[in-house]
Amino acid sequence: MAGADKKKKAKVAEEGGSPTASPEIDQSISMLQEIQDELEKINVKANDEVLVLEQNFNELRKPVLARRNEVIGSIREFWLSAFLSHPILGDILTEEDQKILKHMVSLEVEEAKDVKSGYTIIFNFSPNPYFEDEKLTKTYCFNEEGKLSIMCPPIKWKEGKGITNGNSHDKGTKRPYTFESFFTWFSEAVQSDGQVDEIAGFIRDDLWPNPLRHFQDEVDAMGLYGEAEGEGDKEFGGGNEGAEEDEDEDEEMVEDNDDKEYHEEDGDDEEEEDIGEDEDDGGADADADEDE
Repeated sequence: MAGADKKKKAKVAEEGGSPTASPEIDQSISMLQEIQDELEKINVKANDEVLVLEQNFNELRKPVLARRNEVIGSIREFWLSAFLSHPILGDILTEEDQKILKHMVSLEVEEAKDVKSGYTIIFNFSPNPYFEDEKLTKTYCFNEEGKLSIMCPPIKWKEGKGITNGNSHDKGTKRPYTFESFFTWFSEAVQSDGQVDEIAGFIRDDLWPNPLRHFQDEVDAMGLYGEAEGEGDKEFGGGNEGAEEDEDEDEEMVEDNDDKEYHEEDGDDEEEEDIGEDEDDGGADADADEDE
């Protein structure tokens, strides 16, 4: 009996129907499909309009971002401090990377005209002893099918200043890449195994929109460290002052004791002298009586 039911269900499935289908349900499903198609058209239109709005606002942001870069340029080692304060990017930087980032003057993220087609991350540098480039770029492009391609011109390192390439990390770990230097990121033109470039995401979506937040975190941390050192010195100094006061008190007590002993000795001497004088006076009186 069970075998017959299975054969019946299989036959119905081959015919494209359902064992519980009815004209009413088929009609409802058809209506639902039409509604979903209508919603999809609205969603596509909304996405297109959002992209247009995003493009317009990107144009409005440009002069403001230019002013921001101008002010940042007046703050020494701003970008180094901002990178160091970032919870992820700061951990990636080596000591040599930090020396290089001291020469970084601005960071830019340029969206493509068609926002959904990609963006470019740009690091601008002042003349430095590490490479010839004034700017380092990395561009992310998406084709109509959504496939990603990455373009990053090689860094023109000065003699003796090149860096070793980073090594890809094992699957299943939290970080997609382990870097011997942050700047190996500029040489990674392919994301292996379809992995997302997390470094680009941290720069584009976290650091660049509000670098001041990260810079202030670093400055605040340095200020707290300095205050803690000052308080430690103050406490240590206060301890010395207390010790000096104790020493002074001890010296005063010793001096008082010496004075007391000195005065007691003087008193004893005076008493002995008085007794001697009395004895002499007594002897003299006795001699006088005998003479009489």
